[in-house]
Amino acid sequence: MLKTEKQINFHLILSIVVRFILGGIFIYAGIPKILDPASFADVVFSYQLLPDMLINIVAIVLPWIEVIVGGFIIIGIWMPGTVLLYNLLLLSFISALVFNTARGLDISCGCFSTESDDVINISTILRDVGFLSMSMYLLFAVFRKKTVQNR
Repeated sequence: MLKTEKQINFHLILSIVVRFILGGIFIYAGIPKILDPASFADVVFSYQLLPDMLINIVAIVLPWIEVIVGGFIIIGIWMPGTVLLYNLLLLSFISALVFNTARGLDISCGCFSTESDDVINISTILRDVGFLSMSMYLLFAVFRKKTVQNR
């Protein structure tokens, strides 16, 4: 069944809006961590998921990955890889949140700042699941577009 022009335009506009929202989220989340890597290293350490020797490396590299991936999504560069990486990062963030919630750790999320006032709870997890649902929509939109172009 062929899509109408209105449906195609709706999905095009929706995917652009979702790209800007998701890209902005990662840029907004990454900048405070770039500006204060020592505090972010404390947050990463509090998750108790990585060996000590990887804490500082992750605290320095991860925020830059967030900002670059966010920028790539907004600009539309290398979309299949970018949106796939975005989804993988979100899945790993959600997994870390769920794992530490299940462990009963009362720690800072470190999601949008390095401050300790953003404690992990169910609303933090649900917020990220909402981001993941938008990101999954974008993933399907990008790969659907690729398969349609390859026909």
